[in-house]
Amino acid sequence: MKRIKLLIFVLSCVIVSSCIPHKDTVYLQIKDGALNDTIPNNLVEIQKPYRVQVNDILNIRVKALDQETVSILNPTGEGNLNASSAERAFFDGFTVDVHGNVRIPTLGYINVLGFTTEEIEKKIEAQLLEEQFKETANIFVTVKLAGLRYTASGEIGSPGSQVLFTERVNVFEAIANAGEIPLTGNKKDVKIIRQYPQGQKIHSLDLTDIKVMQSPYYYIQPNDIIYVEPLKQKSIGTGETALSSITAIASIVSLISTAVLLSTRL
Repeated sequence: MKRIKLLIFVLSCVIVSSCIPHKDTVYLQIKDGALNDTIPNNLVEIQKPYRVQVNDILNIRVKALDQETVSILNPTGEGNLNASSAERAFFDGFTVDVHGNVRIPTLGYINVLGFTTEEIEKKIEAQLLEEQFKETANIFVTVKLAGLRYTASGEIGSPGSQVLFTERVNVFEAIANAGEIPLTGNKKDVKIIRQYPQGQKIHSLDLTDIKVMQSPYYYIQPNDIIYVEPLKQKSIGTGETALSSITAIASIVSLISTAVLLSTRL
């Protein structure tokens, strides 16, 4: 009888420790005792202007009253440009080289490293007006990133590189586009590996806390790597829910009981 009670106690402990708690699976929880209908501190999303890095691809377009005069500055295939094609954006765009420069027809090399797209627009426009055009030409320059490329890896639905044609993507949108985080993924410690001029840095986000929206890393940047660690329950190999854990444990107990019965009969 004591052995049976001990076995039941051990099994109960295993079941409790092996199940994934509900609080570990829910996004954007209001923590620290806040009321359920209250968003603490009137959360404001934080997004700093992105500054161009090496290997970024820029989509540069120049318009003027006489479009023929700026045709050499625009891609030859502009009329057939497919905005959803990462390959076309790669071939028609201007890649930032290892020195932080882009090479533009008639303008030559222009340094864009560390500048925002708005600053690059003004820089190109000023150089065009200084060297080639007058104010009456009404030069209009637009500079955009040719897609936001990032990589999702680890415990996520569809790991791999992704490209989104937008300038503003938060971590939830990026993860949803990569197939979501399964129950066995650690939503409390999602790693953002980000490129900086000095090298890479790793930042951690707790996606189960609503205050994640206040993080400066809430919005992803080009070339970010999103890494999701597996929970210990997956490493142990136990079930994700109480029912699956009980099923696994029952199978183990059945095997042990059979082995004990066979050994006593020998």
